[in-house]
Amino acid sequence: MTNKRKAYEEKLAAQLQEWNAQITLLKAKAETAKAHAKVEYHATLEVLQHKRDAAQAKLQELKGAGDEAWEELKIVAEKAWAEIKTVFHEAISKLK
Repeated sequence: MTNKRKAYEEKLAAQLQEWNAQITLLKAKAETAKAHAKVEYHATLEVLQHKRDAAQAKLQELKGAGDEAWEELKIVAEKAWAEIKTVFHEAISKLK
């Protein structure tokens, strides 16, 4: 494994950890929210958890790929990651 590949995978893993922390904070806020807000929190959390799981799957795909396939998967993962990042930012700013 090249250093570049390892660094890239570590960067994605760090982003996943950040998203996990944000989900945990939103869960805590949902517990203290009023009834109508709880519904919105839980719906948003469900979407975020699904997107986070998809990101985790992409990372696992990258980690398991051979060198030739890795470059192609990286391009696909970057597009998916950008989409997931946008969903996270929109959802978190909406719920703050």
